[in-house]
Amino acid sequence: MKFRCERDTLLDALMVTGRAAGTRGGFHLVLSGVHMTLGGDELTLTATDRELTIANRLEVAGDGDGTAVVTSRLASEVVRSLDAGAVNVTVDTEGIHIDSARSKFSLQTMGAEDFPQVEALASDPVVLEAEGLLTALRQVVKAASADESRPVLTGVLLSAEQEGLRLVTTDSYRLALCDLPGLEVLGSDQSVLVPSRALQEVIRLLPDVEEVSVRFNDREASFGLGAITVTTRLIEGEFPSYQGLIPTHQPNRLTVSREGFINAVRRVRLMAQDSTPIRMDMSSAGLELSATTQDVGEATEQLDAVFEGEDLTVAFNPEYLLDGAEAAPGEEIVLNTVDALKPAVIRTPETEQFLYLLMPVRIN
Repeated sequence: MKFRCERDTLLDALMVTGRAAGTRGGFHLVLSGVHMTLGGDELTLTATDRELTIANRLEVAGDGDGTAVVTSRLASEVVRSLDAGAVNVTVDTEGIHIDSARSKFSLQTMGAEDFPQVEALASDPVVLEAEGLLTALRQVVKAASADESRPVLTGVLLSAEQEGLRLVTTDSYRLALCDLPGLEVLGSDQSVLVPSRALQEVIRLLPDVEEVSVRFNDREASFGLGAITVTTRLIEGEFPSYQGLIPTHQPNRLTVSREGFINAVRRVRLMAQDSTPIRMDMSSAGLELSATTQDVGEATEQLDAVFEGEDLTVAFNPEYLLDGAEAAPGEEIVLNTVDALKPAVIRTPETEQFLYLLMPVRIN
């Protein structure tokens, strides 16, 4: 195998693909590699840890078809170290040779026959507008759990609703929900649980494309983003029944500028250390945010806000509170509450298609 490619093009492809390479303990050594296949002038790079697969196609100047597997991390570091310009890559029985200007590297290859066979999903694709999907994913993915001991909470639930597609995540402390009306991605009453890790990779790539083609089968989901395809195993298990968690009646309503609130929370959380929550004192006079950490300091900030209901003090995890405010669309956010212990819900006056439920933190 032999080809020529610009360094930046090759490096970008190696970096994107390499995020799926195996790094966890117990993985087969070949899974730490990137599989390279050259046919004519098209080079395909593939990496997988058997749960997540990323394949990337790019145009090169080919001069001999072939296949090879090389350590993903090392190949990326070598290419990154080169000066900008053309890179020549040759694979022979002794390994892979990477040359550029006066720099020459020779790396050992791994057995391509040991690399898992990766096949494209055979189902028909559904083509979605990239911007809308990106917005929805950004609104929900942060609320997914990172605790792999509870795998169903690490996923994003995609379910077919009467009016379109619904995305839901929860880590048991908060819940994010976004509706995309008019999107028929799944069959009637069908739902799938897609790992948030895979969707984080999709989020990285969506800004570079206008459309994304989505495919599902019984075990996998794939997202075609231009020359890149992200494929992931679906999570098996039952997503928690979340509908009953969303309050139907919350008598207290706080309306505040989204940008002003976000900036104030960022400032006040500097004093919310060692698991200290941020207190929100809500009254007809407006909103006061505060945080105090013993032996560190305290912060207080007043915000103009419209509050309807009985005066209330409630406290939240500052990171979770900030995630919800940042995810909300529009110029204002609405915080609906019952009391200091029951779930609060962040919404926006501009749409009913988003909500972020957040459990308060008990304070004295």
